[in-house]
Amino acid sequence: MDFDPRDVDSRNDDRYGLDRDFDPREVFTRDVDLPLGLEREIVRDRDREYTLRGSESRTLATVGAFRVVSSRDLRDSRDRELDPRSSGLRHLREQGLVETVRVPGTRERAVVLTKEGRGLLESHRFRDGRQTFYAGLRRERELEHDIQVYRAYEREVDRLRDEHARIERVILDYQLKSDYQRWLHERDRDRDNYDGHPDRTPEEIRDWAYEHDLPYFDDQVHIPDLRIEYELDGRLDHVDVEVITQHYRGAHAASVARSGFKGFRGSSTRVGGVPFDPDYAEELWY
Repeated sequence: MDFDPRDVDSRNDDRYGLDRDFDPREVFTRDVDLPLGLEREIVRDRDREYTLRGSESRTLATVGAFRVVSSRDLRDSRDRELDPRSSGLRHLREQGLVETVRVPGTRERAVVLTKEGRGLLESHRFRDGRQTFYAGLRRERELEHDIQVYRAYEREVDRLRDEHARIERVILDYQLKSDYQRWLHERDRDRDNYDGHPDRTPEEIRDWAYEHDLPYFDDQVHIPDLRIEYELDGRLDHVDVEVITQHYRGAHAASVARSGFKGFRGSSTRVGGVPFDPDYAEELWY
C-alpha cells in the first residue's frame, strides 16, 4: 500500500510502464540530483544535513519552479493532499527549507522556498539543468492569482500529454520581464545624458518581442504569466498561458484576448465567495 511508482529510484526506470516525463511534478526533479525513493535519505549542502524522500524532493523542485504553490496542490507519496501541520510539508518546514503563508481572505496556505531551500536545489543542480528556481514571496497582494499559475500548468500539461509532448521547463513572467528589462536598459549605463528612459526605439522593441515570440501591440510587449517549453516530434515549441481572474475587466481583458495567450480561468478562493472547485471553476480557454 505504501508503493508509489513515481518514487522508483531510477530516473529512467520504465519497468512499470510509466512515462515519468509526463508527471507534472517530475519535470522539475530532472534538473536536480535529489532522492526519488520512498525512504528518506541524507542530503548535504555545505555544512548542513537534510533528509528527503522522493515526494519531498518533488515538492521542493515544484515550489521552486513556480515560486509559490498552494499546499492543496502538492501531494505526498500516496497522492494525498499535503497538510501544512503534518506530512512531508511539515518535515520540510521544520528543516527550514520551506515556509507557508496564509492567502489573505482564504483558508489556503501557500508554500514558498526559503533561501536555504533554493540553495539546496542549486547546489544539487545538474550542469545541463535549465529550470530557474525561486525563493521567497514577492507579490503578496497577488498571492491569490499566483497560486493558480501552477494549476494552469497542470491543466495544460494534460493536453500536452495527449499529444505525447515532453515538457522541458517552465518560465514565469518574472524571468521574461527581467530579460526584457535587462535588454531594454542595456545601453543606458553608458549614456551621459540618461534621463530614466531606455535608449530603444519602438522598432527595436518590436523586433525583440518578435524574436522572443511575444506579442507587441499598443506600443508595448505583452508577457504571459507562464510559458511552458516542450519538445514534440523532435521540435522545440512553447505555449503561453495567462491566468484569468474575476478582476480582469475592460481594456485589460481585451488585451489578454488579443495577445493569443491560452486563458486559464481561475476561481476565487476567498472565504464567503464561490466554493473552490478545481474541476469546474477552472478551465482553459482555447
